[in-house]
Amino acid sequence: MRATLGSGSFFESFVVSITAQARYATTALHYDFLGNLIACRCSTARRWEKDRNSKSTPEMGTSTGSAGYRQLIAEYIREHAKPADKFSHQPRLYALAKRLAEGNAYDDDVLYAAAWMHDLGVFIGHRPEDPAELARWDNVAYAMRETPALLQRFGFPSEKIPAVLEVIRTHQPSAQPTCFEAVVLRDADILEQMGAVGILRTVSKVGRDTRFVRFSDALTVLRKNADELPGKLGLDAARRLAEPRLEALRSFLQAANAETGTIEW
Repeated sequence: MRATLGSGSFFESFVVSITAQARYATTALHYDFLGNLIACRCSTARRWEKDRNSKSTPEMGTSTGSAGYRQLIAEYIREHAKPADKFSHQPRLYALAKRLAEGNAYDDDVLYAAAWMHDLGVFIGHRPEDPAELARWDNVAYAMRETPALLQRFGFPSEKIPAVLEVIRTHQPSAQPTCFEAVVLRDADILEQMGAVGILRTVSKVGRDTRFVRFSDALTVLRKNADELPGKLGLDAARRLAEPRLEALRSFLQAANAETGTIEW
């Protein structure tokens, strides 16, 4: 299975956004973040471009003896993921991302850490409680700010942290991924917003998230997901997995409309 993103050179296209990352040049790790980010993105982009143009079978995801820090990462997220249902997204997302990455060369340590750490800023105890502050909250920026020190504490390889932050930075549907690990995580996160899982995750927010006061708010978001998210997927494999999820989501929305008619939720 080959990863496809469309025409043009992947390596050439990724450099467009690099200068915008200068604001992240200072982190708690006291290294040149931007320099490492450029090196990371260049290395990943060249490796993926070479793989796409090669007729040989690419290697599977690589790792560097990671059992210890992986366990510590998972334990930390399990403890801090509040409400408790926020926890299940991470292991499910990582498994889905690995499925999308099958047959391609990628860094499994980077993918694992990003999948587990990307939503740190949405947990109670990490995000603001004041509604006005929460409305302006940038949970991605928070995760990028807090993740380096945490990963170092867990014994994660320091040289891979810039790549983890880059994957976190571009995991949302509105972002443009610049390396293969970011592409698969973003696609996996989009898939998590469709199908039965997407419905459960969205409806569970009603009454406890300032964006979801009524069930109608959840339905509005789900309709938008069904209309817009499939077109944002980057990989053919993700588009194939999206088909049954999209069908389930649209069936749910049709049933909700049929059962409620014009009565407001």
